[in-house]
Amino acid sequence: MTASTLVGIQSMPGLVILYASIVKKKWAVNSAFMALYAFAAVLICWVLVCYRMAFGDELLPFWGKGAPALGQKYLVIRARVPESRHRVTTDRYETTVPFFPMASLVYFQFTFAAITLILLAGSVLGRMNIKAWMAFVPLWLIFSYTVGAFSLWGGGFLYHWGVIDYSGGYVIHLSSGIAGLTAAYWVGPRLKCDRERFPPNNVLLMLAGAGLLWMGWSGFNGGAPYAANIDSSIAVLNTNVCAATSLLVWTSLDVVFFGKPSVIGAVQGMMTGLVCITPGAGLVQPWAAIVMGMLSGSIPWVSMMILHKKCSWLQQ
Repeated sequence: MTASTLVGIQSMPGLVILYASIVKKKWAVNSAFMALYAFAAVLICWVLVCYRMAFGDELLPFWGKGAPALGQKYLVIRARVPESRHRVTTDRYETTVPFFPMASLVYFQFTFAAITLILLAGSVLGRMNIKAWMAFVPLWLIFSYTVGAFSLWGGGFLYHWGVIDYSGGYVIHLSSGIAGLTAAYWVGPRLKCDRERFPPNNVLLMLAGAGLLWMGWSGFNGGAPYAANIDSSIAVLNTNVCAATSLLVWTSLDVVFFGKPSVIGAVQGMMTGLVCITPGAGLVQPWAAIVMGMLSGSIPWVSMMILHKKCSWLQQ
């Protein structure tokens, strides 16, 4: 429940504040509202049908049987973690049943689903009408997010292939990134004058939102093992080490190539570091987290600060 609250704070108010302050003033309210709406809409869709599509009984190798997760009998039983299913004997399997109720797992996984949609929203800030976003959120949650979640975390075909996603590298960040790029392409580019100059309307609030996002990430990766154990401790340390390294590398590159640091660049470096470490936060050693931070602070920097200026398609 503590981890769920930290992940929820990443979205509400973290990304609400970050989005509202990092865009131009004319888009601030719409951007904040997109995040606010997504958080509420995902929760209702999640308990009505989507949780069991992502973590329930198998309907297809990549999809579960949709059903409500609202009944008391269902919510008070001990939680069942589908991705922990393992062979005990030749003909017998067991699934980990942690010491907390299903209600806790339903809410914890909701916060992951919600932040996925809100991260996706970052790709269409200043591009999409709120009415279109209101229709997009439940549709994408039902027909895209639940598929990825069940395939890996729900015991679907990717899980059986041996794919490991510690805390959302595939299910959350890859899916939201690809969906965001696709959505931005089909929605279309912003006006040319907006693309040429895109200053944040409130830098201090932007930093406040970024700080909530960073601190909340400890719940994101620390809660992934569903227990306060060695994995969660290492994951929290790795998360912060990678984010700090990535921020410093991005800022250093700004100084070397442009002669001065950028607070927006520092926030971008922090976010790329957090995303980079997530798939393996509880699986790698801290020295590897530093290496990953160096890569996440340099490769995206090159693509955003160098390549995007030379490629007209990326400028859109």
